[in-house]
Amino acid sequence: MEDTVRTWVEVDGEALRHNLAWVRRQIGPGRGILAVVKANAYGHGGRLVARALAHDTAVFGVANVSEAIELGDAAGGRDIMLLSPCFPAERRVAVERGFIATVSSADEAAAFAGFGPVRVNFKIDTGMGRAGCNAQSAGPELARLAGLDSVRVHSISTHLPCADGDSGFTRHQLEAFQEIAASARQFFPGVLRHSLNSAGILLGGFDQADLVRPGLLLYGVSPTPDAHPPLRPALSWKARVVLTRVLPAGSSVSYGRDFTTSSELPTAIVSVGYADGFPRQLSGRGACVLIRGVRCPVLGRVTMDQIVVDTRGVSGVESGDVAVLIGQDGKECLTANEMADRAGTISWDILTGLGRRVAHVPSPGGGMAFASTESP
Repeated sequence: MEDTVRTWVEVDGEALRHNLAWVRRQIGPGRGILAVVKANAYGHGGRLVARALAHDTAVFGVANVSEAIELGDAAGGRDIMLLSPCFPAERRVAVERGFIATVSSADEAAAFAGFGPVRVNFKIDTGMGRAGCNAQSAGPELARLAGLDSVRVHSISTHLPCADGDSGFTRHQLEAFQEIAASARQFFPGVLRHSLNSAGILLGGFDQADLVRPGLLLYGVSPTPDAHPPLRPALSWKARVVLTRVLPAGSSVSYGRDFTTSSELPTAIVSVGYADGFPRQLSGRGACVLIRGVRCPVLGRVTMDQIVVDTRGVSGVESGDVAVLIGQDGKECLTANEMADRAGTISWDILTGLGRRVAHVPSPGGGMAFASTESP
């Protein structure tokens, strides 16, 4: 990495493939994988990730039309599904580009069909309370869908809001969904069924799934604290030390003067802040970075562009040294889950919160897994 780049992530294509292969082993042959690459592939770089996963992905899932367009030829000719509802002004583009639109009603599907033949994913709300057709209304809506000549129902789906914690409610959801899916197949023989997100995949029960929708699992992070599948984190986040100082005893650090040195203290300023996605909520929460394989505590409040860290445990720190924010350095490791726990949030929030100033590059050891050297 050029020594003028302040903060960057390294994405390991071999780790992505390893995690995809683990998902494949869990679900077995004969089922498709809908790889969720929305939000810039959870901060990993959508085009980089799509190229690494296209060999065993049936569909790529994105949030909206702009993300689908950005993915472009990196999808390797695989289908692209819009997982969120479209604005009316986006429907023409979705139809013209052949994206699979997620709809919650026959009327919504008909609005797409006004611009030409369209494939849709018909979503059922079994307890998420967001997009989707109410389960009680699904039968009449399916009958109306069947009467739309320009609409092809690619799949029927639902979403599991608490597969990571409430197995009873999740089982209730899946039972309700399977009844509706069976009805759908009376209207649309061969329609694909998908309901299992990453947490759902860990629950198993693949006999009623034609597609699964892994997201966080693909990136090597477990969606549940009690599950530890043999995954490899695909992202390392790094930043450079920009300045070193020895603070005298009694020196205050950062806004609000929340931290004051009790004795002389060697420190380093690391060129990353909350504008880059390093959460301000880590202030005073015991967060660390790794410098030369040593945990260096973050002092005081996280600021927009910089953090100050305690370097008492490591000697000879210099400007230009690399600080690891997420990833391995020697025997020490900092994970997205650890950062999320300290910040009082979730790992999805940490990964998707990476800012525009954070560069994305293939990792030195895993870059060969990407299908081309095209920029992310």
